[in-house]
Amino acid sequence: MKKLVLACLWCCLTIVVVAQTDTAFRKEINAFIKADSAAMPGQKQLLFVGSSSFTLWKDVKDYFPDYQIINRGFGGSSLIHLIKYADKIILPYRPKQIIIYCGENDIADAWDKNRITPDTVLFRFKTLMSVIRKKLGKVPVVFVSIKPSPSRWKMEADFVKANQLIKAYLRRDKKAVYVDVHNAMLLSDGSVNPDLFIKDNLHMNAKGYAIWQKIIEPVLLK
Repeated sequence: MKKLVLACLWCCLTIVVVAQTDTAFRKEINAFIKADSAAMPGQKQLLFVGSSSFTLWKDVKDYFPDYQIINRGFGGSSLIHLIKYADKIILPYRPKQIIIYCGENDIADAWDKNRITPDTVLFRFKTLMSVIRKKLGKVPVVFVSIKPSPSRWKMEADFVKANQLIKAYLRRDKKAVYVDVHNAMLLSDGSVNPDLFIKDNLHMNAKGYAIWQKIIEPVLLK
């Protein structure tokens, strides 16, 4: 019965993914494909994949000069988009390690409509992990926790819960690591530090990325 339920959930998610990503981000994905056709990145590099916090980290290689990095972040994406385009932006590179920042938009995009719960974020992340494990075996995976931000502070409780669920799930996978950048971006009173963001109060400035660099680098594979 449990397998039947999981199969039904998988089918439902597949339908949703196809419906929501039929044309979404096609321009961005095509740009990646074009760049790869001109100069395909070598295998066994570190793959950063996810939403705008990675997209805007354009100088990520300067933060990690001792590592070979492929950045495949595309702004506004959610976990369903990573699942949909995994065969284009994850699997072809045969990476040494996959670093994922995603899940924030899953909650934010549906905040004023049909709410996406932290449990749904977890299910989507599990689905992405199943694709990675099926196609790339035991490649090491790093999940960077969903960050807080002033503009999305009303969603903070859901971000925290989603982080907790994914952290607990990853404890079962010896080749996966949960990295907590969330708490490092809070002030001593528990509020988010506004000095870490650009004017939109959503995306980070150099101070924010400096915090991420210190926390992420110890888990990267050379």
